[in-house]
Amino acid sequence: MRYFKLTIAYDGTDFHGWQVQPNGSTIQGEISGVLRRITQENIALHGAGRTDSGVHAHGQVASFRTQSALSAQEFQRALNAILPAAIRIVAAEEVGPSFDARWSARGKIYRYRIYRGRVVPPMLWRYVLHYPFPLDEEAMKDGAARFVGTHDFASFAASTGSEDDDKERSTVREIYSSELARTPDNEELVYTVRGRSFLRYMVRKMVGTLLDIGRGKLTPPDIDRLYELRDRAKSGPTVPPQGLCMVEVQHEEAWRVGAP
Repeated sequence: MRYFKLTIAYDGTDFHGWQVQPNGSTIQGEISGVLRRITQENIALHGAGRTDSGVHAHGQVASFRTQSALSAQEFQRALNAILPAAIRIVAAEEVGPSFDARWSARGKIYRYRIYRGRVVPPMLWRYVLHYPFPLDEEAMKDGAARFVGTHDFASFAASTGSEDDDKERSTVREIYSSELARTPDNEELVYTVRGRSFLRYMVRKMVGTLLDIGRGKLTPPDIDRLYELRDRAKSGPTVPPQGLCMVEVQHEEAWRVGAP
């Protein structure tokens, strides 16, 4: 048995998220289907995270095992030859049996783009939230910094759909860095966050909360209060998915084949 790691980029606009769904095309479903065609095996593809419908990726990571004799480079070429153009395998490598795209991850980076100009260029509308109205960006930057550290993010997460499950799950997460900055062309406000793992809708709720701070509906210290409240109705709205992108999933180099 051999083990492989894929680094994947995709435009999530026309897909129903990462995870296989009974109805609708998904990133995991598309890649799994092509792997089955290539190997004639029932391949189980495991992703580092489940991006939602409309969310994009530059560096999603997935892993699978196979008895195929194909090299990593041959898998990459074959996948890119068959997959829709909106999904690209940007890297493929053989790894050791202990590697798992999700459980071996040590950090994830997400980025959310807010377009501040009056008119969104046609080539950008799929990838940004358009918000041309006044914002207190300095207050938003202060708020962003307050996400760093280990906190209970219950106020910034979607419900599981079950009250019992909501009570049982842990909503404590560690954020390594959290920054808001203008792009060099001054047209976009970009939020970049890095953490070990994230709850569903967590980044989008965090951005919605920062926007409410920018609009004056909340203040930066309110973020500390929201940790204590554990009430998602009190935080900002869940912003639309198209501005969000999974930029990178970080793994330790020791998982590579032949690493000491």
